[in-house]
Amino acid sequence: MCRSAHVGFPVNRTWPGALGQDSLVAILAVAGIAIHLVLRFVTAASQQTANAPLLAVLLIGGTPLVLRLARDGLRGKFGADHLAGISIVASALLGEYLAGAIIVLMLAGGETLERFAVAHATSVLRALAARVPMLAHRRLGSAFEDVPVTEVRIGDELSVRPHEVCPVDGEVIQGHGAMDESYLTGEPFRISKGPGAAVLSGAVNGGASLVIRATRVAADSRYAQIMHVMQEAEQRRPRLRRLGDQLGAWYTPLALVVASLAWWLSGHSTRFLSVVVVATPCPLLIAIPVAIIGSISTAARRGIIVKDPAALEQLVLCRTMILDKTGTLTLGQPTLAEEHYAPPFTRDSVLPIVAALEQYSRHPLASAIVHAAGDAGFPLPDADWVREEPGVGLRGQVRESTLLITGRLYAAQRGLLPEQPLGEAGGLECVVIVDGEYAAAFRFRDVPRLESRPFVQHLAPRHGFTRVLLVSGDRDIEVRRLADLVSITEIHAETSPEEKVAIVRRETAAAKTVFVGDGINDAPALMTATVGIAFGRQSDVTAEAAQVVIIDSSLSKVDGLLHLSRRLRRVALESAVGGMAFSGIGMVFAAYGFLSPVAGAVLQEVIDLVVVLNALRTARNPRMQTDFDESVPERYVTSIPSGAAGRV
Repeated sequence: MCRSAHVGFPVNRTWPGALGQDSLVAILAVAGIAIHLVLRFVTAASQQTANAPLLAVLLIGGTPLVLRLARDGLRGKFGADHLAGISIVASALLGEYLAGAIIVLMLAGGETLERFAVAHATSVLRALAARVPMLAHRRLGSAFEDVPVTEVRIGDELSVRPHEVCPVDGEVIQGHGAMDESYLTGEPFRISKGPGAAVLSGAVNGGASLVIRATRVAADSRYAQIMHVMQEAEQRRPRLRRLGDQLGAWYTPLALVVASLAWWLSGHSTRFLSVVVVATPCPLLIAIPVAIIGSISTAARRGIIVKDPAALEQLVLCRTMILDKTGTLTLGQPTLAEEHYAPPFTRDSVLPIVAALEQYSRHPLASAIVHAAGDAGFPLPDADWVREEPGVGLRGQVRESTLLITGRLYAAQRGLLPEQPLGEAGGLECVVIVDGEYAAAFRFRDVPRLESRPFVQHLAPRHGFTRVLLVSGDRDIEVRRLADLVSITEIHAETSPEEKVAIVRRETAAAKTVFVGDGINDAPALMTATVGIAFGRQSDVTAEAAQVVIIDSSLSKVDGLLHLSRRLRRVALESAVGGMAFSGIGMVFAAYGFLSPVAGAVLQEVIDLVVVLNALRTARNPRMQTDFDESVPERYVTSIPSGAAGRV
């Protein structure tokens, strides 16, 4: 069974379970064929009476399709679908009404088959949709009222009860607890939440009730954005789908030539019909889109959102990979490397209260301080209040001390730094001010991912990449240090976003490129590359610019995506070309008179079923999800700051 990608019956997709017009025509065709068989072989009705149901099927189901094909033909649009239209017309003219009715069933029933295949392949999207909160508890005076989540506005105060799904993005204003964001981020641990902490829609609250202030409406929240890119990925028509049209451009004329020769050489017009029926290229019309949707679903189950399915085709053809540094080859979660305290402040008095504030911050340096306090065995006191101000830093109160955690420049402009210099500025740094006095300076070093080196080294032998580049806006000395650690020889340091775009554009002109990055400044380069891959939750701008978003930032996910791309292309070509090959063999048998039109239609149904089942393989997790050796040389491990390796 198959249907046209361009001229098939219109489908009502308002409700997932609703029957489209194609499905109704398929039911009519089944009923018409069944009634015909009963009248002919059970009741012994006349030939004219027995053919009446088949004529009804051809008239109601076949006529609309033939008319659409004729209109397309007049506009100069010819494709694989025209063989089916020719088969219907030929069967009506030659009195082979049963064969014609089966062809109508093939075309209309293809919608039902594709619905089933798509439903199987898009289970992740359905799972996401099932988790979308419908109601929110909005503050009304001293109480809370239940309102549809679509009515929530920015600034509304909402209650998130224990174990509920957070309805919108917001900021905690009351309560202390933890939220499970693993469904959104892939990180298998709870994130502490307190006043001032950001919360994401779709996160599952822990055992404590929280009150949040909405910072985005539901339609703009993170969960809705994930749903949106999933829906876009299903609706877009990628180049691999157009491969069916490209193959059909030569396959259709070939089939007509074989059918015409069979008619001319044998003198039997039914030979023409038999060949055309067997040749109807249903594998082109069903197998490729099913394979694509299956691959999108498999990727989503692994925390990879494919926004543009064309990227899955292009990835396997790319020969140059361009990598950003921070957050891509490094964790983007620096470790605390240096601590400088100004007397009378000490590590025991400062580090615990700073960590008490930082546990509620999403700043990249926050987790490094919290981890350092935890490694030192400091219990964290409760924070009275926390406020994060863009361009300023983190403010709060702990143990009756007022803290400001900020940058060197901001502190210097306000005369908060000591007369004695702090040392040369550079790299990642923050300054701690306690009750208006300088207390400490912390310096950090970004940690390379343990998998960065083996990932880079396996790109050429396993995936055919001929060049790997490291492009970063960081200082040259830091970029070269990382490049040496991960075995990259081509580097571009201290580059602006405009320079990144120029580099990517130049490389793309020479060969297809993959750009992997996570920062807002990477967005233009992501859009310029053949395939842009974003490590996704750091920036909405970056996620929007990329064709693929990896929610759980991991280079093994990039490797898995490369494998999915290779498997998609292989399975899609197996299904399309293999199905056409079987149809070609059937055409030979039909041309020599070994297959009647009805037998040819039944054979084509069997071929359709086989190729669709083969295409559905892409909806299953592959046996090999990554193939690089994640064991790391001792030199590489010892270069990573102490304690960092365990937190990769």
